[in-house]
Amino acid sequence: MVANISVGEPRRDEWVRTHSVATYFVLTFAISWGAVLALTAPKLLRGESIPKFTGLMLFPILLMGPLCAGLGMTAYISGRKGLRDLFGRVGKIRIGGLWYGILLLPPVLILAVLELLRTFVSSSFALNWFLPGLGFGVVAGFVEELGWTGFAFPAMARKTSAFWASIVLSALWVVWHVPVVDYLGAATPHGRYWLSYFLGFAAAMSAMRVLICWVYTNTESLLLAQLMHMVSTGCLVALGPPHVTASEEALWYGSYGAVLWLIVAIVVAFYGKGLAKSPRFTDFPQTKSNA
Repeated sequence: MVANISVGEPRRDEWVRTHSVATYFVLTFAISWGAVLALTAPKLLRGESIPKFTGLMLFPILLMGPLCAGLGMTAYISGRKGLRDLFGRVGKIRIGGLWYGILLLPPVLILAVLELLRTFVSSSFALNWFLPGLGFGVVAGFVEELGWTGFAFPAMARKTSAFWASIVLSALWVVWHVPVVDYLGAATPHGRYWLSYFLGFAAAMSAMRVLICWVYTNTESLLLAQLMHMVSTGCLVALGPPHVTASEEALWYGSYGAVLWLIVAIVVAFYGKGLAKSPRFTDFPQTKSNA
């Protein structure tokens, strides 16, 4: 009996190390969606709708998945050395001013898309200018990127090109948002336009994820990835039109997503599928350290 346990444990440990990315995603979805289900299940079982306040409470709960999975897997795979490396990348601030300039991309594009829609489609697309909304991106950007960019993306990019790693990561990131999609934006709930809104949201978020991976690939600054996420989320909240209908909200997210994908196409055309001019992700700790 003891012999079976001693043989089984190393095998499980080896499987987790070999499939560390898959394990990360399983943990992330299990923690995030499990917590969401625990909060909403009582009302769903009674056939009741989820109140707006409860829907808003799902956001901080959802963040626990990438945070716990990212830190936990880093510690399990690479030990204390891996955690020092992770937070060292958070502290990497000397990357050149031009890369910080990329942070202007979300607000500039959002302003341009909404102004064009306001001018040529409807006055409903007028900007909000709810500047306190910028704060909504701070926690999400800092916490989520410890998992998505801090652990998952570098591990994925070591096995394939950075571009394809970012595409797979972006798809999973979009799906991870599904439980809270109906509480995003101004026209909530989206009713019969839920699918069209989700597709527009998916287009914008997936393109933004590729761009986050691009800046990270070239700078290896986790801080810049966090700031990019913060600015993207914060500007969507602060500038998003407050009086749009569900169909109009789907239109503007889809339009914004199309413009972002145009930027992605330009980036890939210039940088190639590696998203950088030199190889990356070859020096991060891979084995558990007792240091």
